[in-house]
Amino acid sequence: MTVIPVRHGLILAAVAVLTTGCGLAAELDREADPGRTATQAAPEPSVPEVPLAPPAEPPRPTSTEGCPATGVKVWTGMVNAAMGLRSMPVTLTNCGAGEQRLNGYPDVRVRDVNRERMDVTVLKGAGPITTLDDPGAHPVTLKPGESARSVFVWRYSAVDAATQRGSGVYVEIGPVAGVARQTVEPEGGLDIGETGMLGTTAWEKVVD
Repeated sequence: MTVIPVRHGLILAAVAVLTTGCGLAAELDREADPGRTATQAAPEPSVPEVPLAPPAEPPRPTSTEGCPATGVKVWTGMVNAAMGLRSMPVTLTNCGAGEQRLNGYPDVRVRDVNRERMDVTVLKGAGPITTLDDPGAHPVTLKPGESARSVFVWRYSAVDAATQRGSGVYVEIGPVAGVARQTVEPEGGLDIGETGMLGTTAWEKVVD
């Protein structure tokens, strides 16, 4: 049995630790960053970027779910009230597949809570109720998806809050006389009284 002196043994142990330590450090280095010691792949040749063509403009809708047979849809906006004077926008949208042509004023009837027709005088224009810009009758052509607008004005008249007597709960609006009207229910109704007057402006194309 060969005996190695203590001093020589310590030297050999230190060399072994250093050798092992170097190997361990290298292994840890590879674990932490495998790409550092791995063979680097040759970069792919760059390809010049080609700008994408702009997306095509989506086609205009040619129909809308729930579009009436007339090809137009009517709805009312919020009622604006000031010192007894009321105004309300009315919008007509072409929801059909073809063009719609307007020339003049909406055809309107006002009905009470029992759907009985009220004795309301519907005017072409806002006078004598108030002064309001009115484009007057003129040709308006609406493509599918386009809209036109009219403004309704009236003065407050006595309405029974309990029975809603004097309130125009249902308003029938047609694009022109002779075309089927659509029934809308303006929020709060038209507090127009039983013998009131309702002014309207001519249809005017809505411009975005």
